[in-house]
Amino acid sequence: MIRAFILTLLLLAASAHAEAPLPVTGPFEQGGLLFGEAPPGSQVFLDGQSVPLSPQGNFLLAFDRDAEPAADIQIIYPDGSRLHRVVAIAPRRFKTQRINGLPQSKVVPPEAAWDRIIAERDQLIALRAQSRPEADYLGGFAWPAKGRISGVYGSQRILNGEPRQPHYGIDIAVPTGTPVLAPADGIVVLAHPDLYFAGKTLVIDHGQGLKSSMLHLSEILVPEGTRVTKGQPIAKVGATGRVTGAHLDWRVSWFDRWVDPAQLVPPQ
Repeated sequence: MIRAFILTLLLLAASAHAEAPLPVTGPFEQGGLLFGEAPPGSQVFLDGQSVPLSPQGNFLLAFDRDAEPAADIQIIYPDGSRLHRVVAIAPRRFKTQRINGLPQSKVVPPEAAWDRIIAERDQLIALRAQSRPEADYLGGFAWPAKGRISGVYGSQRILNGEPRQPHYGIDIAVPTGTPVLAPADGIVVLAHPDLYFAGKTLVIDHGQGLKSSMLHLSEILVPEGTRVTKGQPIAKVGATGRVTGAHLDWRVSWFDRWVDPAQLVPPQ
């Protein structure tokens, strides 16, 4: 009798979760970032991969620029019941942007530069793979600088006539020395003086694999390990690395997936 009663409760709970909507908010589209919440102790999976939860049950899901048309999301609750959805991911049409006047060595690097480029790439890949359990991003996001948008997320780049990787951030064209503010709470995990392509670069860890990268800076104001709050001055805009003029390139990543920063902030 007791076993039958427990089985009935589990079946009822599973049925309730099966009918429930996904506990997430955000755009189900390429470049989208979703914010979710589940009871502490739950397990969340995206396309079969485990997703970290904060101690309070907050979690993130993200779809990169070239995400497939569907994603598999599963939540296993502490009582063993499950919520399982296969969701459609809307495609986006991305612009093509042609940029001329770059130093040719930044478009087609000389052979002598490749060891450096590969080492820096591997360092950044390892950094993006790191995750902290705290959900510092819950305080929300704000523009790190405001000005003319000279480059958008996802655009296909043609540099000096050479097709290159898509652009994964937002370019904000403002003068050298313009303050850069922390877009959300977090911890500075990289303050690099000179990456080959990105120049002076600062990376903030917002928790659970979510990070902001600030590229092409003229000055970095906070060292690695500093805890920063949204709106705090952290750097100054510059024109270092592969650029044709002063601007801030703000990028947001969730592990190895780049998401659209414009979806996290209101219009300027």
